[in-house]
Amino acid sequence: MVDFSVIWFAIIVFSTLMYIVMDGFDLGIGLLLPFNKDPVERDMMVNTVAPVWDGNETWLVLGGAGLYGAFPLAYSVLLDALSIPLTAMLIGLIFRGVAFEFRFKATEEHRPFWDKSFIAGSLLATFSQGVAVGAILNGFPVVGRAYAGSAMSWLAPFPLFCGVGLVIAYALLGSTWLIMKTEHQLHRKMTTLALPLTLALLVVVGIISLWTPLTHNDIAHRWFSLPNLFWFLPVPLLVLLCSWGLIRALKREAHYAPFMLTLALIFLGFSGLGISIWPNIIPPSISIWQAASPANSQAFMLIGGLLIIPVILGYTFWSYYVFRGKIKADEGYH
Repeated sequence: MVDFSVIWFAIIVFSTLMYIVMDGFDLGIGLLLPFNKDPVERDMMVNTVAPVWDGNETWLVLGGAGLYGAFPLAYSVLLDALSIPLTAMLIGLIFRGVAFEFRFKATEEHRPFWDKSFIAGSLLATFSQGVAVGAILNGFPVVGRAYAGSAMSWLAPFPLFCGVGLVIAYALLGSTWLIMKTEHQLHRKMTTLALPLTLALLVVVGIISLWTPLTHNDIAHRWFSLPNLFWFLPVPLLVLLCSWGLIRALKREAHYAPFMLTLALIFLGFSGLGISIWPNIIPPSISIWQAASPANSQAFMLIGGLLIIPVILGYTFWSYYVFRGKIKADEGYH
């Protein structure tokens, strides 16, 4: 018998990972603008994502729609518990999108305002996403089929620290994307900036890796009990290996390796999150099967999902293929 809950959980995880990767370096560029005051180089930074950024949020929409249809209990609880950070994230994304478009049309005297708006929107959206992830790891009290906690339960040290950690992760992703897409002075600036960001991310990962099992007994049991330990053990080892390779690549001023290795670090972090909560979709106790909609509904949705996902993958691949290569200083967005 086909387990549609597992299939839909995999689709939602895949969509979320695609969003984190693609919108991560997009948001990261906004986070990096304060570190570069040169207006020409700022335009180059934004131009690296100008042709493709509109489609990045498609994966967020797909993941949210899949969660709503396949796991309605999880959708209602998460929306209730995280209403404030999720609303802040949407405000940040909207504000950033408006600023992204307006900065190209603005006069020189008004462009700094839209640059600041782009920075603020990117920071708000990124921090809110990190807070949401930290709050999910903390777990939510559920009574019956309703969230039983406070609307401010996310306002705790661990979620807030996760918000800071995601800001660092997206900034690193953005800097390595720019290393891959630019050359000469801007390439060197981003290479110099990426090294301390890598070290900062390692510190954040280390703190979260200690903090999580010390404060969440269920996660500690899941990590260190057998045979789960054998599944989890490769993750920290691969993180150290990828970090070592990333630092070496930055020191030799490589063009493509830093971005690929940063993607690997993001994937490993996401894998650690999945291992920490599986098979729960509402930690600490609501599994994907308890939160699932009827199998007939999931099967009906899957028909549409299997039709639309290849289309999204196709135009995503095509857009990135068409706009591959380095960005030049005289290339503008129209």
